[in-house]
Amino acid sequence: MTPAVTLSDRVVTTPAECRAAILDVIRGATREIRISLFRCNDREIFAELANARRRGVAVSALVTARAAGSLTKLERLRHDLVESGASVSVYADPVVKYHAKYLVADEGPAIVASLNFTKKCFSRTLDALVVTYDAAVVSSLREVMSADRDMRPLSASLSPRLIVGPERARTQLTHLVTGATSSIRIIDAKLSDPAFVALLAGRRAAGVRVDVFGGKRYGELASHGKVWLIDDRIGVVGGLPLAAISLDFRREVAITVDSADAIASLRRLFDAVAAMSSGTADNAARA
Repeated sequence: MTPAVTLSDRVVTTPAECRAAILDVIRGATREIRISLFRCNDREIFAELANARRRGVAVSALVTARAAGSLTKLERLRHDLVESGASVSVYADPVVKYHAKYLVADEGPAIVASLNFTKKCFSRTLDALVVTYDAAVVSSLREVMSADRDMRPLSASLSPRLIVGPERARTQLTHLVTGATSSIRIIDAKLSDPAFVALLAGRRAAGVRVDVFGGKRYGELASHGKVWLIDDRIGVVGGLPLAAISLDFRREVAITVDSADAIASLRRLFDAVAAMSSGTADNAARA
């Protein structure tokens, strides 16, 4: 018997390729799509969801009940999803704001993204996403969506690769920082949480190289995604900033990666960002 091929995680870091990856996963679905959105205004996304429905794929969407800006945009998002044939649920927690961006097709692949599915993020923001076939991640994302749709607590058995806020993100990210032995690199324009500012400063004082790229723009791209690289061996991709309101009061989903290809992609991203910032990074103690 030929052994099953294990597909490695893929990290995508350019706007156009992120869009293409999302569309490819939607087009490849044969049975079910679960999609968690904060914002979306890309007409081709809606068109491909409609195409999926026409070929018999069940489409479930989970969206936020509130976001900065006009409520008209949220109403439009719900309308466009319904018009595409999706079954739409609204995350209705009275305290926790909803900010997760992920997509699951069938029993995989899944995408965990830092970017919104918008024309802006598909052309003008510094973001990333991870395409994964990890069965534990796929099933855990399905569980997160089911729990949030039904407004029940998350399972304690979610894949440890998923960093989920607010329930466990602070603990998981603290563990990553304290476990670093040589280097911590972070892209996060909103890093402000006092506990993490102090923790990063402490790791730097202990001899760990800490580079925080906290600029608003890098080259032609606005900094939007939150990406980590620890010791050049563990990466984190998602939309979760190190800010108290996000860590403690928002539904966030990020993912860790450690495959050689994924880490190589993140190293190239950080090298490019460093070059665009003249090779320097913000001091974590001042972030």
